[in-house]
Amino acid sequence: MRRVQYERSGSNETLAVVSAEVPVPGVGELLVRVEAIGVNLSAIRRINAETPQELRAEVAGEVVAVGDAVDGYASGYRVVGLSTTDAYAEYVLLSADQASAIPDGASAVDAVAMMRSGLVALGALDTAMPLDGETALVTAAAGGVGHLAVQLARVRGASWVVGAVSDAAKADFVRELGADEVYTYAELRCGKQADYALDGAGELAGTIAALAEGGRAVTYATGTGLLDTDDLLSGGKTLTGFRIGRLAQRDPARYEDLRQEVWQFYASGLLHPVVHAEFPLTEAAAAHALVEQRANLGKVVLVP
Repeated sequence: MRRVQYERSGSNETLAVVSAEVPVPGVGELLVRVEAIGVNLSAIRRINAETPQELRAEVAGEVVAVGDAVDGYASGYRVVGLSTTDAYAEYVLLSADQASAIPDGASAVDAVAMMRSGLVALGALDTAMPLDGETALVTAAAGGVGHLAVQLARVRGASWVVGAVSDAAKADFVRELGADEVYTYAELRCGKQADYALDGAGELAGTIAALAEGGRAVTYATGTGLLDTDDLLSGGKTLTGFRIGRLAQRDPARYEDLRQEVWQFYASGLLHPVVHAEFPLTEAAAAHALVEQRANLGKVVLVP
């Protein structure tokens, strides 16, 4: 099979396609013939770290073999889930407890565009505890998670949704998703103050400043800059970090509930994943560059 391998030699970095043996599923694992792979900024940052880590990503495809102690899955099932090792490949191993069945009518590309990103968006939204009629702010609103968060905020009863983006050229796209106002980060304080914010950009100072008194911000991105703690204290505002992996480990029942909710919203037509571009494995570096430059509108997907 073919697999993308990250290589670093001095200052040179490459994503090379190499030949590799098809892995064998172990206890609790599925072997999946991959049809689509989601490209995430978090995964890119992992391999760009001082000590590079393996390419992990959400993958979707057909189960071709199962390991011991696997219940509920068999060859021929179509699944999506997070592969934590060597995910950029034609065949990957997927832990059965990380897998979710793809319903009839959903493509593998839609599945990777929606499932992990949708879980992050919905989990962060739940953490913000939205109330009907509140105003929502979503940063990185045109990204893989953000474009779903804009839609979910509306589904969960937001009366006004403000999107924040890195480039004004993304504004029309975010409005089409359902946002009432769209601003760049430099303009963020110009909009209606939000009761809660979902931050996927790490623009924490601007996000906190854009909250109304008593507002809540939930961030699922690496933050940059310094926070104005006086603003937090005097405004009675809160900032909470959210990581979907932590939720999966500590509250698997809630994690499963989120998975079911995401699929229900998709099936009912309330959640529409958008794919900016599909790349073959040989163009993984181009896919990474697109996401790193924050140039994508929606999800970027690799198709083996």
